[in-house]
Amino acid sequence: MSEILLNAIDVQKSYAGVKALRSASFELRAGEVHALIGENGAGKSTFIKIVTGAVEPDRGHLEIAGKTIAGNSPTISKELGVAAIYQQPALFPELSVAENIAIGYEHGGFFGRVDWRARREHARELLDRIGARIDVESEAGSLSMPQQQLVEIARALGAEAKILILDEPTASLSEDDTNNLFRVIRGLREQGVGMIYISHRLEELPVIADRVTVLRDGQTIGTRVVKDVSRDEMIKLMVGRELSQIFPKREVPIGNVALELRNFGSRKAGVKNINLTVRAGEIVGVAGLVGAGRTEFARAVFGIDEADSGEVFLNGVPIRNSHPRDAIRRNIAYLPEDRRKHGVILDLPIASNVTLASLQILSGRFGLNFGKEQELAAEYTRRLGVKTPSIHDSVATLSGGNQQKVALSRWLLTKPAVLILDEPTQGIDVGAKSEIHALMTELAGEGVAILMISSELPEVLGMSDRVAVMHSGTIVKVLERDEATQTEILALALGHGAAAASS
Repeated sequence: MSEILLNAIDVQKSYAGVKALRSASFELRAGEVHALIGENGAGKSTFIKIVTGAVEPDRGHLEIAGKTIAGNSPTISKELGVAAIYQQPALFPELSVAENIAIGYEHGGFFGRVDWRARREHARELLDRIGARIDVESEAGSLSMPQQQLVEIARALGAEAKILILDEPTASLSEDDTNNLFRVIRGLREQGVGMIYISHRLEELPVIADRVTVLRDGQTIGTRVVKDVSRDEMIKLMVGRELSQIFPKREVPIGNVALELRNFGSRKAGVKNINLTVRAGEIVGVAGLVGAGRTEFARAVFGIDEADSGEVFLNGVPIRNSHPRDAIRRNIAYLPEDRRKHGVILDLPIASNVTLASLQILSGRFGLNFGKEQELAAEYTRRLGVKTPSIHDSVATLSGGNQQKVALSRWLLTKPAVLILDEPTQGIDVGAKSEIHALMTELAGEGVAILMISSELPEVLGMSDRVAVMHSGTIVKVLERDEATQTEILALALGHGAAAASS
């Protein structure tokens, strides 16, 4: 039996009367990847904050590195070998890679002097330990997200971390970058590092995790050996019910063409010769590999990046969206991929986020009608099932899935005729995914034309009436629902299919 690095028993925590953790128990062994899963709001973030010392539990037993912890803190946690790497890397962008790594372990030299050569050499050794080829003199801000994650892992190793927390580490990674991260994780496992792996991508767990613990409503529901539990069983443990249909697609009446693109292109966005139609009540999925131009295509349609070729028709009428306000005025809505950067304003209250795109209907002779703002915000957060004690709380207090619901509610309030969704369920749990998919089906039933960009082929296949496949900045083929398969989509995405666009 391997050494137990972390043992948490019956950990409890409440915020203003709301129980974030009712009874959470978790064990981590040396050389183990132990997955922690649960719906948004299940208590995962609170539990991690307690382990890292950011939050004090109300009750329970917590033992780290064989020591019972009575009063944890970030300093104590770090000294005991705990390090956390979050979905958004926490590096200093203006500092070099070597300087960022040194922050994790240096405490100042003789008379405060820095041995720059030794610092750079040690940084190289730590990066070599995980097989990362990164220039230690590069500015951290110039690195890709996968590279920044590797720098954070190297920094944790420099601080002699024995417990590594990985929070949604693959949410924004390509398949190749994910495989490389898994290689690094396996290497760390062989070195005896224990890792808590948090992910909503259940298909990853059999590949990388040894055990899995499920949290639901702040309680530990159970711990299983990963190879002995199926994906369906994990879902049932997470949601407390049978989830027979993650993609609740149903047939709805398809109306006239709402959005039509003819030879559409944007040099700035890097997209060209796009021909596509989206009908009222139809969900058209947009698939393709990273770099195919899917997000850039959406930005150009919405007017963020200027379109300089081709034609766009809305309900048969030619239009030109030179700016997002033009698109909004025409009832075209766009939910961007990065919700934290572009989808919501974290510091603003939930109510203000919900109504941000509809201020014209709240404006009167004497300014904004705050009573109406509260009324609409309450209505839409209730409709989308946003879990929050109050609409006056900041969006930053919400889980990822609830942040996505707030971002989506903002656009639903504009009563869109065309809704563009870029990775609508990225980084959220299976229960929240099902809710958003159900909402998409409901909107389609109301006649909204939906353009859905997704990197998850099961989502594309499960929710789309047709699938447009992109390669090298253009749509190479549009597949009907009954002819779309993972094999066919991947072949087209790799450039092994039709060379001309089709609608």
